[in-house]
This record gives sequence, structure tokens and C-alpha cells, in this order.
Amino acid sequence: MPAPIRLRELIRTIRTARTQAEEREMIQKECAAIRSSFREEDNTYRCRNVAKLLYMHMLGYPAHFGQLECLKLIASQKFTDKRIGYLGAMLLLDERQDVHLLMTNCIKNDLNHSTQYVQGLALCTLGCMGSSEMCRDLAGEVEKLLKTSNSYLRKKAALCAVHVIRKVPELMEMFLPATKNLLSEKNHGVLHTSVVLLTEMCERSPDMLSHFRKLVPQLVRILKNLIMSGYSPEHDVSGISDPFLQVRILRLLRILGKGDDDSSEAMNDILAQVATNTETSKNVGNAILYETVLTIMDIKSESGLRVLAINILGRFLLNNDKNIRYVALTSLLKTVQTDHNAVQRHRSTIVDCLKDLDVSIKRRAMELSFALVNGNNIRGMMKELLYFLDSCDPDFKADCASGIFLAAEKYAPSKRWHIDTIMRVLTTAGSYVRDDSVPNLIQLITNSVEMHAYTVQRLYKALLDDISQQPLVQVASWCIGEYGDLLVSGQCEEEEPIQVSEDEVLDVLEGLLVSNLSTPVTRGYSLTAIMKLSTRFSSLNRIKKVVSIYGSSIDVELQQRAVEYNALFKKYDHMRPALLERMPIMEKTGTNGPAEIVQTNGETESTILDTKHLPSITQPASQANDLLDLLGGNDVVPVIQTTVPTKPASAGGELLDLLGDLSLTGGPTPTPAPSVPMSQPPFLLDGLTSQPLFNDIAAVIPPMTAYNKNGLKIEFTFERSNPNPNVAVITIHATNSTEADMTEFVFQAAVPKTFQLQLLSPSSNVVPALNQGSVTQVIRVLNPQKQQLRMRIKLTYTHKGSPVQDLAEVNNFPPQSWQ
Repeated sequence: MPAPIRLRELIRTIRTARTQAEEREMIQKECAAIRSSFREEDNTYRCRNVAKLLYMHMLGYPAHFGQLECLKLIASQKFTDKRIGYLGAMLLLDERQDVHLLMTNCIKNDLNHSTQYVQGLALCTLGCMGSSEMCRDLAGEVEKLLKTSNSYLRKKAALCAVHVIRKVPELMEMFLPATKNLLSEKNHGVLHTSVVLLTEMCERSPDMLSHFRKLVPQLVRILKNLIMSGYSPEHDVSGISDPFLQVRILRLLRILGKGDDDSSEAMNDILAQVATNTETSKNVGNAILYETVLTIMDIKSESGLRVLAINILGRFLLNNDKNIRYVALTSLLKTVQTDHNAVQRHRSTIVDCLKDLDVSIKRRAMELSFALVNGNNIRGMMKELLYFLDSCDPDFKADCASGIFLAAEKYAPSKRWHIDTIMRVLTTAGSYVRDDSVPNLIQLITNSVEMHAYTVQRLYKALLDDISQQPLVQVASWCIGEYGDLLVSGQCEEEEPIQVSEDEVLDVLEGLLVSNLSTPVTRGYSLTAIMKLSTRFSSLNRIKKVVSIYGSSIDVELQQRAVEYNALFKKYDHMRPALLERMPIMEKTGTNGPAEIVQTNGETESTILDTKHLPSITQPASQANDLLDLLGGNDVVPVIQTTVPTKPASAGGELLDLLGDLSLTGGPTPTPAPSVPMSQPPFLLDGLTSQPLFNDIAAVIPPMTAYNKNGLKIEFTFERSNPNPNVAVITIHATNSTEADMTEFVFQAAVPKTFQLQLLSPSSNVVPALNQGSVTQVIRVLNPQKQQLRMRIKLTYTHKGSPVQDLAEVNNFPPQSWQ
């Protein structure tokens, strides 16, 4: 056979291809020639053919048929063959293929070779793709090379030892004696790889961490020599001596000093020296300063040193490089809780970042701005954030609006300011606010008795200007229905009252009923507002006419409301004034209560419910089931509420409760619940509280594993509710088999519309490591149609400092759990 073309010629030929098909044809032709050469056991050109095959592999073409040829090259005595063979093994082989085990003996022989370059090739290959079996067999040879005086081999052996420890952690102690003299080496390459090895050992073993804390003075001395040494052309990068080694040492110091007073004290001076002496004009210096800041924040450093670190991050915010600004904002966000006052000094710079063109920087700046809000700066910060809300992209409006709501509720200087701020948000970004913003604002207005006239006048003006923001229209309709008499009488003292007639108010509300912009929920609010005005206005005949018209509406919700209100005008007219009287002051729900995740058709909403202050109302189980059947159908949003609205003690209380419960799906009611969003119907299981809730039938329904991935295991156990056989009670048990705790654990679930789902509060948000405990959480599922249960779950948690999120579907529920 003629000699095959060289690699350089192949590359030149392939680059002349004009189309993908032409290139593919060239590759296939050359692959056929290489296969023929391999079959004929052509030793002369095997090295050249494997090199060409590796180039094709880099282009994305299959090259698996060259794996055994790589092993033959490794077994060759020629260095050029070994070099290509080991390179091919690293590219074409991994531990999932059994072929790699055939290399073990060759690597062992080469680790004991007389030539250091052959030993280096073997160390590189083992450190790149060695499996746990290979690492166990060859760890002894690696440990011997780690003790050798040859710096070329020691640095490669140190990196190979890192790979061995990652694959077989129990072999860590084997390398402990060899680490004693590593830091006394003058060669920077050996120092660098030694620090990497020590870092890996400290991260994986608390015992090793305690053992190596005695090396802190030596590490400090090395770092001091680096920053005080003069110009060294071998290690200089942009005027800084070996920044890569400096960064590695700072990371190791951070691990050694975390949670240890003595180690932290020993490194305080050198950290201050690095922070003040490092040049910031180049990116290399910024990288070292960033690592220094992270180390200062993680160890038990002095307060002055922490302020210095935060000031460094503040200087980063003024840098022209977007990546540096983003890193600074992220770091400040992590430290704002522990060093709030120091971060506050950079508030103006952080607020300026809200105007940045980069969306990632804007989001981080927004999150940090909300973290800086307190009672002293609430007015100024809200002014900036409201300006940002006006001009930001739609992607930011929902999060920004939610943040403003929370900050205003926590730090509002006055009720008028609070109401004005919320109304400004609804006017600016009403379409992006959370669903619970409407009932929350209604609760705020109801409890601000002295502000009723001012609020209803402001909202009426807002309705005249714009009716496209549905949450604003819903709040305005509710307030006009409650306080329309104050609007007409012009009793506003906070600003100049406006002259409005009863007919003008009714014209606005009727306009909402027929507007194309109004949603069904908004129309429900408007109709209820008109009904409430029947006891506040004198235009009774007009109101009766409007209500009767909607008794035949195609919207079932609106029709049901109108029919019930017509009944109040006729059969129960003597009860109407008492039923439609003003809402009492609503009891404020605490914001420090347990967080509960409420699921609505796959959409997750986190609401804060303080169950300590909410009275429960006990109903017979049969009554609850009857009313639940009455509410059944596709129009009901399947949500189980854990609290029940408080009913005022007034005439006709029972009928009022019935009307309130029936109308919770569509808008405002004569009795809106203070802690339940008005657009959601309650799940009426009240009668269960007076009887034993659960019947232990664990022996009948076997437990099941719903999720098992990355060390997190979710197991379901089942129970059946005694009073209502349609309700299945599922208890989740989350366990963690990894070596680190899973923090900020949140379990969320969604079910189809034919089911109703309730998630109770979890026992904890931390899943302990090594299966030393579990997190439990109770789920109640109403399945009136006895359909097969299907569920989609979402898991979020933080593991080893990294956020994790995963979705899964659970369809294999035992038949006993839903039949």
C-alpha cells in the first residue's frame, strides 16, 4: 500500500472543502484508508493514522474504532508513539468503557520508567481519565513520585493525586506523609499544584482541615514573599508576581480560616497587606482583590478589615468592565445581611447600577437595592425604585413590584405614604403584580379608617384616567362599593375634594361591566360594588335594573352573583342593609408566620399565613361536602385554603357567609377574607377539625419513592381522611445521602384541574446530610371523581453553595391512594 498522507496534508485538504457534504466525503474516504491500515497491522504508520483520527474526532466525527490502536501505541517503546497513544486514550477513552482497564499495566510500567517525560505522560493520562479501579491500583506509584526530588514529576504527581482523591476519597491518608515538604519547594509549579492538593483534601475531610491548619503561618509567609518580591520575568503577569499562585493560596486560607479564631488572626495582617498593595489597573489585580475579599468575608476577620473588603467591592462598582461590576454586586448581596452599615455607604453607586444597560447587572442591583431598604432611607429608595419600575423591561416589573410591596409594608412611614406607593405601583405595573396584591391593598385600605375618603377619591380619579390595569380597577371598584357615600359627599380632608354625583359613579362602574378590557374577575368586583351602593346611594331603581340585566349573563360567575343579589332585593330585602354594611377592620396577618406554598393548577404562589391569630370555623363534614359539590365544576380554581374568613356578627350572618363563599372565585364579596386572596375559592374541609383527621392505613397503602436523584430521596406515605373519603393525605419524607446539608429546601407540587391540592408547612428547610434526619411535609389531595392521581413536583435547594432546581412527574401512585 502507498504511504498514507501526513496529518498536515489532511488538514489542508479538509479545509479546501466548500460544503459540509464535501468535507464528510473526504473524512469517510480517509477513515476507510485508516481502517484498512489498522486491519493490516501496519506498525510503520500507526502513529500517523491515530493522529489523523484524533483530528477527525475533534471535528466531531466518530473515531471509536481507534481505541485499541491507542493501546498498542502506549505499549510501544518509542516516545513519539507513546505520546500520541496517551493523547488518544485521553480523548477517546473514559471510565465508562471497559477498554480503559487494559491500560492499567502499561501505565504502571511507564510510571516506573527511567525517562521523566514518559512518566509525565502516564501521570497526565491517569489524572485525566483514570477510573476508581485504576486509581486504587496505581495510587502507590503516584505517592512515590510525589516524594521524588524531580520538580517536573512532583507537580504532575500532585495533580494526579487530586484526581485519585476525588475518585477514591479513602486513599487520602496515603498522601498525607508526602504533603509535609511540598510547601517548602521553591518551584512555583510544584507550589501551585501542592496548594491545589491541600485544598482538595481540606474540602473533603474535616480531619485533614484540622491537621493542615498548622500550615497557615507557612502559607502566609509564601504569600508575603510573592507580594514583596521584585520583578521576576518567569512569573510576572501584568506587573504582578504569579497571580495564579496567589489566588490559590487565598482560597486555601479561606478554607483554613473559616470558623477558626487562631487561623483567622494569623492571616489578618497579610490579607490587609494584599488588599492595600495590589495594583487595580489590570484585571489580574482585580482577580486577586476579589479572592481577598471573599477570604476576608468567610473567615473571622476584624471589623476594620471587613469594611476594607466592602470598600474594594464599592470600587469595583465604578469599574468599566461589566463582569467586575456584576461580581461586586453579587458579593455585596451576600454580605449585606452581616455588614449592612458598611454596604449602605455605597448605596448611591448601587442605585446608579439600576440604569446600566446590562440586564444581569440591573437585576443584581435591584435585588441589592431592596436589601438596603430600611426605615431611614425608605422614601429615597422607593423614589429610585419607582423610577426604575417606570422604565425597566417587562421582565423586571413583577419582581420589582413585589419587592416594593414588601418594603412598603415593612418600613412605611405613614399609612398615606403606603397607600400612595401601592397605588403608584398598580398604576405603573398593574398587569405584572402578584395575585395577592389586590386583597393585601384592600386590607390596608380597610384598616386605615382615617384614609377612606382620601383613598376612594384617588382611586376614582385613577379609574377615570386608565382602566387597563386590572388589579387597580379591582381595588378601585371594591373601595367605591364600600366608601362611595364618602366620595359623593366630598368629605376628603387630605386633598381638595371633587364634586361627583351618584349617577357619575354608577356610570363608571357600569362602564367597567361592559368594557372589553375588563376580565371576568373585574366584572365581578364591579357588580358587587354596584350592589353595595344600593344601601349608600338613593338610585335604587337604576341599581336593580343593572343587577337584573346580568341575571342572564353568559358568564356563569357573573350570572350567579346577579341572581343572588336579585334575591336580596326581593325575598331578603329586610336583610339587605345588614348584609351590605361596611366591612369591619380586618385582622392583620403576621409576616413572621410559617411560609406556605399554595398550588394552583401548576402555578406556585408563596403566601405567608399566620395561623396563630386566625379563628377556625367548624362545620359538619356533610355540610362542607354539600357546599363543595355546589362549588364544583370547571370554573372553580382547585386550591385548598388552610384558613377560613372571619364572619361579622350581624343580621343574616348565615346567608352572608353563603354568599361570600360562593363568590370568592370571581371578585369582591360582601365578606372578603382578610387573609385569603379573593380570586380563589376556599377548600371547605372545616368540619375535619372536630374529628380525628387521619386513619392509619399504612399497611394497606404501601409507601412509594417519588424522586431519587443527586443524593436527594423523596418518599410518599399515604393516609385516608376519615370524614371525607375523597381526601387523600400524603406525607413526604425527604432524606439526603450526600456529605453536605441541603439548605433552603422547598418542595412544590401541582395536580390537574380535576383535583384540589393543599400543601402544609414543612418541618424544616434543611435536609440533613448522610441520612441523619428527614424533612416531612403533609399534602392533602381532594379527588372527588376518583381519577388516577398524577402530580408534577418541583424541588429547589442549595447544595455546597450552589442552587439546584429540578422538575419531575409522579404518575405511579398506588391504586389504593386514589380509588
